[in-house]
Amino acid sequence: MSPVIAVIIPFLGALAIAVAAGQPRLRDTLSFLLPIPLFLTVVSVAIIRLGLGDPMIQPLIELVPGLAITLAVQPLGLTFALLAATLYLAATPYAIGYMRAGGYDHLGRFMACYAIALGATMGIAFAENLLTLYVFYEILSISTYPLVAHTGTDKARAGARTYIALLLVTSVGLMLPAMIWIWQAAGTLSFTSGGILAGQVGPGAGAALLVILLYGIGKAALMPFHRWLPAAMVAPTPVSALLHAVAVVKAGVFSVLTVVLYIFGLDYVVTLVTQPVMLYLAVFTMIAASLVALHQDNLKSRLAYSTVSQLAYIVTGTLLATELSALGGGLHMLMHGFGKITLFFCAGAIYVASGINTVSGMNGLARRMPLTMLAFFIGALCVIGLPPTGGFWSKWYLVNGAWLAEHYVIVAAFVLSTLLNIAYLLPPVMRAFLKPLPEGDSAAPVRIQEAPALCLIPLLVTAAGTLVLFVLADPALQMLKMGISS
Repeated sequence: MSPVIAVIIPFLGALAIAVAAGQPRLRDTLSFLLPIPLFLTVVSVAIIRLGLGDPMIQPLIELVPGLAITLAVQPLGLTFALLAATLYLAATPYAIGYMRAGGYDHLGRFMACYAIALGATMGIAFAENLLTLYVFYEILSISTYPLVAHTGTDKARAGARTYIALLLVTSVGLMLPAMIWIWQAAGTLSFTSGGILAGQVGPGAGAALLVILLYGIGKAALMPFHRWLPAAMVAPTPVSALLHAVAVVKAGVFSVLTVVLYIFGLDYVVTLVTQPVMLYLAVFTMIAASLVALHQDNLKSRLAYSTVSQLAYIVTGTLLATELSALGGGLHMLMHGFGKITLFFCAGAIYVASGINTVSGMNGLARRMPLTMLAFFIGALCVIGLPPTGGFWSKWYLVNGAWLAEHYVIVAAFVLSTLLNIAYLLPPVMRAFLKPLPEGDSAAPVRIQEAPALCLIPLLVTAAGTLVLFVLADPALQMLKMGISS
């Protein structure tokens, strides 16, 4: 078992799904089965890596001497790969159930692109150097564009254009030049503990590179390059779940963590004059996006701006540049993945079962969809950061990291943002459980009207996952410590 196999499996699966596109039963069977060998491969790689301590470096293509597309298994990337492979197990049946219930066409193309996105995610997770990460980062952007535009409406095409334009402008216009600059200055792009830039570039160049790279990684959604994320909400809900929890945004914050830890290094990044600027820009994004989320009645839009805010938690933890805060950022990548995919699964299930897509329309909904709304409540607790969900631990480490670093303003910002999380995530729950059904519905007998099983079961599984992570957070914590302190 090797990282190469983990990358190849989704791409081969995408090819098989595309070939079987005209045979719905075979296509769906392949789509169902594909996540299983991927998950088993990633778990096997994790067991081998943790048992032997060997990074399992595997060069693929050497472009010039010393510069190759290379895969390696490092603890931080392994955590990301395990998150993506695990959530893919739930996301695939949900996507099939949702798309069937919604009567969508071109499911072969949809599921093939879904698989390609996971293959690109594996490539990012197992990248040994910045060039490899960049190549798979671009594959991820391009493969998810058809998913965002899938419905083919004018609104979907416009949203998809905004999505791909912002991601490509930032990556090609900023990330690529920064990568070339680093290669010329340091003579390597390999991810190295402690970074590769200290002593290789002057303080001005280092400060400029920090800004260029943080904005070049547009998938991290720092303001003002965040508009692609709410624009992508025109996509079917399984795409939103993929974007927000499994692949795209997690690839963004994983890339930020990786670049800060292994290109700059925590000790070097705090010496840069732009570090406080970018740190407080991330804090501003965290608060501002929460305030925007408060005023969104459309449920998916509210969750989208919530994601912008939660990504900023991770960037903030990384830029605080202490091991404890970086650990909190890495842990929040994991916990937010489970919490946010649960919320998006629930939003899609609500729409499939009732046609409701607004917060104001959710009055009394728990009487008809009790399991879905219970899962929504659990997912909301995870994103807010309250026990008994795993989100409690990630926010605990983030707040403690800021406190021990004596960044008391940022501690206050974390607390304020958490209060805002409560203000925009609990009203849908309160409406569903505490308010009566609308007048026309209250006269009719209340009947359970949950979404189809393929939609309902995955959201219950991921909601349970947030509870399991509260009890079993330590293995993830220890793996992240290996990656951050090594």
